[in-house]
Amino acid sequence: MNLPPKETVSDKPSLWLLFWIFTRIALTSFGGGVSGWMMRDFVLKRAWLTRDEFLSGVALSQALPGLNVVNLAIWVGYRLRGGAGAFWSAVGMVVPALLLIMVLAQIYGTVKAISWVPVLMAGIAAAATGLSLEMGVHAAKRVIPDKIGLLFMLAVFAAIYVWQINLVVVIVIAAPLSVWYAYYTLED
Repeated sequence: MNLPPKETVSDKPSLWLLFWIFTRIALTSFGGGVSGWMMRDFVLKRAWLTRDEFLSGVALSQALPGLNVVNLAIWVGYRLRGGAGAFWSAVGMVVPALLLIMVLAQIYGTVKAISWVPVLMAGIAAAATGLSLEMGVHAAKRVIPDKIGLLFMLAVFAAIYVWQINLVVVIVIAAPLSVWYAYYTLED
């Protein structure tokens, strides 16, 4: 007899654990790579979300106004623990990092003239770029089997990167078309 998997309170993180995970992610990751760390923590390491669920959250967080990673933290927190989870995930993502940035800005102001500081900053930027690329590759793998979805992805990339069309224009055109296509394919 196949029973559905047992779901207990321990299957979901506590509010404190959500706050702590997002605080750790915010304080130990850089730039666009934050979503990659979130995926590793919530999908690969803890399996609290599936890859498809997480990538849907990434897409939604990028489509909404505001900071993508904060939007994603709110989405993940809400999926795992409702409104309180969304609140504490956002607080964990923003407040500790804000305090650290204020301290680091003061320190950077005093050491920016040292010759190795720009090299250090370039290394940090390279690491963040690599993490962003990893997230992009995971998202692209999800789209590749769908030829029309792949066409949308390549068209948006070409419009923004190759032809340098304004991002707002690309979103205004591509978003309704891709949403319509996704809705159309769900009916099948």
